[in-house]
Amino acid sequence: MTLVLSRVGLAPDFIEYTDGWDMQRTLHEQVVDGSSPSTVLLLEHTAVYTAGKRTEDHERPFDGTPVVPVDRGGKLTWHGPGQLVGYPILRLRDPARVADYVHTLEEVIITALRHFGIDGIRIDGRSGVWLAATDSRPTRKIAAIGIRVKDRVTMHGFAVNCSNDLGPFQQIVPCGISDAGVTSISSECGRTVTPEAVVSLIEAELRKNEALLVGEDDAGSAHDIPSEGALL
Repeated sequence: MTLVLSRVGLAPDFIEYTDGWDMQRTLHEQVVDGSSPSTVLLLEHTAVYTAGKRTEDHERPFDGTPVVPVDRGGKLTWHGPGQLVGYPILRLRDPARVADYVHTLEEVIITALRHFGIDGIRIDGRSGVWLAATDSRPTRKIAAIGIRVKDRVTMHGFAVNCSNDLGPFQQIVPCGISDAGVTSISSECGRTVTPEAVVSLIEAELRKNEALLVGEDDAGSAHDIPSEGALL
């Protein structure tokens, strides 16, 4: 099956989160019934917090930014300008091996980060891509992954902090993780690196890993496998 890579809204054409959510659901139905191929939507959102299923009322921010409940696992995160978001709507090769799918997405991001001299790592028990602690800086997250799988087809995806303001993360405990920081490509490089400068690298790595990501066209048996990973 051919993987379609679709840039649906990068600066200045930001996508409202609810519009992106509608795109995901419509495309998910089409991939499930076979009328559309597996597709990765790539975009930037207007500023928004999203609240996963485990978010408690007292954890919600009160800075006036919209908070949208979503059906992924995890807790609160922020999306907005300067952050590259990818929503892979994919028919998985093996829907029972969600961890392998997440591992592949992490590898896509880790490899792309090397182009900027950034050494991303994995941390056992925590999804996403991290930077190791140094003498002067804590462990910090540069990219996040939070997914859901229904009827063999994925939803939600990844978010890579490129040039976004990190201030909104100070209003929440991102993903419920209080013992780590948040960073961006720009912060690590000491210069502005926008999603526009990153997206082609992510696309190239997704294409290289297509055989690991995408299954056959047949619908197969139905599964509903929510991930408890949360976007940060």
